[in-house]
Amino acid sequence: MIGKVTVIIAKNGVKVPAGVSLLVRRCCKAVLELERFEGPAEVSVTFVDDEEIHRLNRQFRQIDRATDVLSFPLGENGVYDVNNDTGAKLLGDIVISVPHAQAQAQTYGHSLQREIGFLTVHSMLHLLGYDHVNGGMERVRMREKEETVLTRLGLKRDSSYYMEEEDQ
Repeated sequence: MIGKVTVIIAKNGVKVPAGVSLLVRRCCKAVLELERFEGPAEVSVTFVDDEEIHRLNRQFRQIDRATDVLSFPLGENGVYDVNNDTGAKLLGDIVISVPHAQAQAQTYGHSLQREIGFLTVHSMLHLLGYDHVNGGMERVRMREKEETVLTRLGLKRDSSYYMEEEDQ
């Protein structure tokens, strides 16, 4: 059974719409429920601008451009460090570019809340070990899980969209 989910949110001076913090917490908890994650968990979510996510992408992934979201898992193969004060498993960090999310929401024709929800769910799956980089069934399985969680949260896809290979 899922324990308490602690989501630490930092806005780094970026303006985030009202209700987004609650949305992010709901998305994190919904992914953990879908995955039947056992015990308490802790996730850090930081909202940044394109300049900061570009810097992080260059520093940690050697990719010299901004992106929508970055995931920094702290565990491997279901093994996580534990916060000694709370007993929560430390899943990792999620960094979301608000300007990138706003642009993608417009491009895909859905709300900013749906886009931030998608990015959060997508990153949570990465923190739990899912990956889509190699394509194939892993990619399909991850996409199905994303849509399942978003639909359960009332954020189902408003319309179909196509992602460029380099954006995945």
